[in-house]
Amino acid sequence: MQNLTVHLFQSPLFWEDIDRNLAMFSKKIKEILTSPDLVVLPEMFTTGFTQKPHAVAEPMEGRSMQWMQQNASKKKCVITGSVIIREKDKYYNRLIWMPPDGNYQCYDKRHLFTFAGENKYYTAGESQLIVKLRGWKIMPLICYDLRFPVWSRNTYESETGFAYDCMLNVANWPGSRSHVWRVLLMARAIENQAYVIGLNRIGKDKNNIVYSGDSAVISPRGDNLSNIMPGRDVSETIVMPRCQLDDFRDKFRVWADWDSFLIK
Repeated sequence: MQNLTVHLFQSPLFWEDIDRNLAMFSKKIKEILTSPDLVVLPEMFTTGFTQKPHAVAEPMEGRSMQWMQQNASKKKCVITGSVIIREKDKYYNRLIWMPPDGNYQCYDKRHLFTFAGENKYYTAGESQLIVKLRGWKIMPLICYDLRFPVWSRNTYESETGFAYDCMLNVANWPGSRSHVWRVLLMARAIENQAYVIGLNRIGKDKNNIVYSGDSAVISPRGDNLSNIMPGRDVSETIVMPRCQLDDFRDKFRVWADWDSFLIK
């Protein structure tokens, strides 16, 4: 199978300003010199992590969705990140997986961050999502989901193989807990024998919360393949070698001893 090339944008965000954020990321995407398979944007990349969804939420046919489709088509790659979506009288922190052909898929954040009151304003998702890209199976998650290993666990079935090859997490993860972020990214990669992509924002929001980024691509062995430095407004293209994943799984067969159980 082929390698997977991902481009990460570790970026600050303009608070509750959809137009400025879309303009900023349009410029950043236009400046990509490589040809990535996947471009990753932060959690709530159009607004920041706000608890006022009524002021900035969009319908599924809104401008952010149109923007994602247009840029995915122009760049000929998948673009992903989460936005605030309104459906009837409910709000969702929703990750959009937007391919060039516009046939998108969605994942609603399962674990809402009660410490910040996210559960008061948003509706939790109920379903996992596995997407396919160039022969890879990818599980997207959002921020706080990273703390819950049962929800994000990998599985193996003789008929279908591994549930996923790469876990993707987009975040607004505070710098005060950056050590936890880094440790959990490594733990999820090691325990699931999969690559893990963690993309986090930087800067300070209107609630005076500081974000350090610490974005990374972690190998199944727990090594960081990224050169992104904390706190920097920077992007990077990273190649994830498929052969290293398959060879490691074949030689170190931890997956054969995984516990089997169902999530209810």
